[in-house]
Amino acid sequence: MIEKILIVDDSPVARKMLKNSIPKNRGYEIFEATDGRDGIKKYQLLKPEIVFMDLTMPGLDGYAALEQIIKLDNNAIVIVMTADVQPKSISNVMALGAFTLLKKPAKAHVIEEALDKAEKALNERG
Repeated sequence: MIEKILIVDDSPVARKMLKNSIPKNRGYEIFEATDGRDGIKKYQLLKPEIVFMDLTMPGLDGYAALEQIIKLDNNAIVIVMTADVQPKSISNVMALGAFTLLKKPAKAHVIEEALDKAEKALNERG
């Protein structure tokens, strides 16, 4: 069951848009991180079931943060959010262990579908 969601994005506007697109009626606790380093720290501290990760951030980018989170927890569900949907970028993040990739800005129904898929994956893991 999804209880905690972590949003990692350097843009306050992007974080707010994503937060507003997550269904309110499911009772998720939503946390935010402003860059990759902050995201890794909060992942370790909060142990969220789902992470939404931007790729392009100053300092530690989303690629490096994704890689570190997967090293910490091979079962982490990281949903990458990016405007960069070139085949090379998609294959890179999937190879690093992303659960899926969504094009920014993602519509609410696309985010809800991704959460449903993640919930199903979590339930199958037991």
